[in-house]
Amino acid sequence: MVVKDRKVGDAVVLVVEGEINFNSSPDFRKAFLKVLDSKAQKAVINLAGVAYVDSSGLATLVEAHQKIKNIGGRLKLASLTPKVKSLFEMTKLEKLFEIYATEEDALKSA
Repeated sequence: MVVKDRKVGDAVVLVVEGEINFNSSPDFRKAFLKVLDSKAQKAVINLAGVAYVDSSGLATLVEAHQKIKNIGGRLKLASLTPKVKSLFEMTKLEKLFEIYATEEDALKSA
């Protein structure tokens, strides 16, 4: 898994490629903690390059959502692949997360 971050306006965008699973979740968590350390109030996670997320990956995403919410920020997910989107629907996590079709849509949302 590779995570690249960039600043877009007042938001930080994390672009993830690969799988978010038991082995890679700690690396994803570290990347997200860097976002929190930067005091960003808005974060977008672009999942276009993610083909698979396991339960530990979901737990890490939920943790990221909770941590940014606790500091008054917002986390948005963008560009989910059909397989990953289906997983969010099956687990009902699409009700927890703000999910957008594209990164641009996520950045434009208030």
